[in-house]
Amino acid sequence: MSYYMSITLQQPFDQCLERVTGALQAEGFGVLTHIDVKETMKKKLDVDFRNYHILGACNPPFAHKALVAEDKIGTMLPCNVIVQETAPGTVEVAAVDPVSSMQAVHNEALQPVAEEIRGRLKRMIDSLQSGKGTP
Repeated sequence: MSYYMSITLQQPFDQCLERVTGALQAEGFGVLTHIDVKETMKKKLDVDFRNYHILGACNPPFAHKALVAEDKIGTMLPCNVIVQETAPGTVEVAAVDPVSSMQAVHNEALQPVAEEIRGRLKRMIDSLQSGKGTP
């Protein structure tokens, strides 16, 4: 079982980033954190890096359920989604698979929450392929 789900799109990076944010919102996620890895690498290490953003996505009702079931689960929240330019005009979008990551926790109460979040993240990825995630 892979620890992530992904899709590769042929479109400009900034357009893809906007589409991903919109597709996450359509599935009930807000973006709590947004890390521009390219900017951070340049600023902190003076290293040139490709366009690579990490979005910390959160669905508050499901985060609440997970925290009630397992108080240390915050170490695995929020759900990370990456948007990275692998070549000019080619962008990969990848999201964590919460079912895979929750296997290490050994708490059966988390299973339905992880499965629901997996479904929502999968629909988000699928909407980008179908064009439904287009702003």
